[in-house]
This record gives sequence, structure tokens and C-alpha cells, in this order.
Amino acid sequence: MSEHSNPYSAPDTGHVWDDSLRELTNDPPKWWMMGFHASWILVVAYGLIYPMWPMANSYTKGLTGWTSIKEYKQDLSAIEQTRAKYEDQLPGMSAAAILADDELSNYVQRSAKVLFGDNCAACHGTGGQGNQGFPVLADDDWLYGGNIQTIQASITNGRTGIMPANSKMLNEAELDELANAVISNNPASSPLFMAKGCFACHGADGKGNQMLGSANLTDGIWRFAAQDQLASVKYTITHGVNDPADPQTRNAVMPAFAEAGKLSETDIKKLAVYVHKLGGGQ
Repeated sequence: MSEHSNPYSAPDTGHVWDDSLRELTNDPPKWWMMGFHASWILVVAYGLIYPMWPMANSYTKGLTGWTSIKEYKQDLSAIEQTRAKYEDQLPGMSAAAILADDELSNYVQRSAKVLFGDNCAACHGTGGQGNQGFPVLADDDWLYGGNIQTIQASITNGRTGIMPANSKMLNEAELDELANAVISNNPASSPLFMAKGCFACHGADGKGNQMLGSANLTDGIWRFAAQDQLASVKYTITHGVNDPADPQTRNAVMPAFAEAGKLSETDIKKLAVYVHKLGGGQ
């Protein structure tokens, strides 16, 4: 400690550094003291008005009785009252009737966006643009048909299309020929298309059969899109789709949401309307 005398009017604490820096005992500035007292007064007032102080088995409820849960439930109740105008109509209506009502279908389109995000977007993309190996829902190309009843049936019961693997029926040269014919969007240009029975599912013109869920092979829209589309087409012809006899077969299953119990009947109707409007349904 320095033995030099204190040159300042206020007393010091005796803590001195380098003979020039000393700790004085001045009172804090008034603005600081005002802020200090205001802060503890605010804490006490807050604790009286709102839930705050813990107790042995509970907590102080505050003079207002406010809780975040109570506020959430009030807000949720207000939202449900607004939605009730539309929601109360839906259980007694078919998906087709909902679609035909412009005001109601517009409401359903907005409200079903969350349902689609929670249940469909993982496979079909957030905007229905599809992911690798899953159909695009934002176009007007439909494997099983795009009318509202068919879309509702697809969501309700699911879909498990099947295409047999042809690895044992076709040799390498034949596989190449058929794949090139399909990639040209003119599968019937190859005699093999008729000779090997491809027309039985895809039609003599190659435009598919919605009753079977067989793809249109003439529109350039690919169920299994890939950078090397020729190789992808050849793979599908070789190993098929959902063929239990081929361990390398394509896996393409749409789950049955009614059986899974995740969605109510009203939710399924909402999604059917949403998908119909999303993809320009038939």
C-alpha cells in the first residue's frame, strides 16, 4: 500500500496501485441509484402481478392469474371459433362437394397445407414437386387418375403398383432396345413392346392404363427420374417395381392413411382437395 496521502476530497479504501490509481469511497451516481431502485421495485411488482415465486408444492399465482398456457388456450379457442364456420360443414360433405364450393375449397386448400407438410411432404416434396423415386403431384400426370374420388381413394387405401422384373425374359440387347424405345417416348417403335407383352399394361400406344396404375410412356414424365434417365429406365425394365421375386426391384408403395389411423376422414378429404387443386386434377 502506498504511503502517499490522498489528494482527493473523498476518502479512499486503502487500495492503491502504482502510487497513482487508488480506490475511493464516493457514492454511486444518482442516475445509477435511481436505476437500481427502479429495478428491484419492478421485480417485486412483477412478482405480485404474474406467477413467479416458487413455493414448496406450487408457486404464487399473481394478482392477474395469467399463465402462458391460459393465453395459448384462449388464442386457440379464438382460432377454432373462426374455423368453425367451415370445419362444421366438412364432416357431412363429400370431397367432390367441398371442391365444388369455391369458398370452402379455398379454406381447405389453406388449412390442409399443414396436413400435407406433416404427412405427405417427406415423399412428395413441400410443394408437391416430388422427391427422387416419388411422384410429382404438382403436374397433371396421374398414374391412377386425377379426379377427386380417385385421389381420395389413393390417400385412404394407399397404392401398391407392380411391374414384373424382366431380367429373365430379356437379354441384354433386348433390354437396351426397349429402354431406348421408352426413352424416345415412342415405346411401340420397338417390336419387343408388343412381343414381350408390355402393351398389356401400358396399352398398345404406350399411354398407360390408369385402372392398373401403369405409367404413360409417351409423355416424358418419369416416375423414377434420374440424371442418367436411360440407365434408370433400363433398371426399371430389368428389376420391375414391387416384384417380390427380385430383391433389386423398385420399391414404390403409397401407404394407406385410413388403415394407419393417422388421419381422420375429414383430414383425408381435405388432403384430397388440396392435392387436386395442387396438381390441376381432372
